[in-house]
Amino acid sequence: MMRRKKREDREVPEMKTGAIFDMDGLLLDTERVYQESWMEMARQFGQAPDPAFPNAVSGTGGEEQRETIRRYYPAVDPHAFQAACMARVDHILDTQGPEVKPGARAILEFFRARGIPAAVASSSGRERILANLRRTGLEPLFDAVVSGQEVARGKPEPDIFLLAAERIGCPAGECYVFEDSVNGVRAGLAAGCVTVMVPDLAPPPEELPVHRVCSTLLEAKELIAAGLL
Repeated sequence: MMRRKKREDREVPEMKTGAIFDMDGLLLDTERVYQESWMEMARQFGQAPDPAFPNAVSGTGGEEQRETIRRYYPAVDPHAFQAACMARVDHILDTQGPEVKPGARAILEFFRARGIPAAVASSSGRERILANLRRTGLEPLFDAVVSGQEVARGKPEPDIFLLAAERIGCPAGECYVFEDSVNGVRAGLAAGCVTVMVPDLAPPPEELPVHRVCSTLLEAKELIAAGLL
């Protein structure tokens, strides 16, 4: 268990001992690239784009992602559809580079200054995660990186967050999870983490159980610093 640091002779408000972050749409403004690419893939594969599909597939990976493709576009090969979308996303991000979302660097530096380890737990491939973190300069602020390729079940199952908690040496119940997608929130809750949603392109469903909804990661940082989260 980490010792709480003092500031100006006062105890820092009690907080969890680990922090786990999704990447796309949460740390980086990349979710719109994925959503546009999913719609373009539908056209390229001869399908009428379903506007509900991008949100349904958001946050998923691996077989969970392919199963979502099957539900919405049963006539296509889900492996080919998935691979083509990822190739398009990789090309765009390698060409243009991702932008860091408001408050992302601030909350990571906040945890780093207090000795609280942080992990990325993203459904993206490991090389994509590392390339994005290096290009944005965020890589040194993380103690672990976990990709959807490393777990048997993707979000909304809890596997990726459980592995991330293990990698940073914290019980899952002692970790914050920060997510922008419904599937990610469900995974964080299933893992037993204190789950904070920072919506990106779509508002959260009213019935979605979550510990807190924040407009930005900066708002989340301020609530944690005040002992309110």
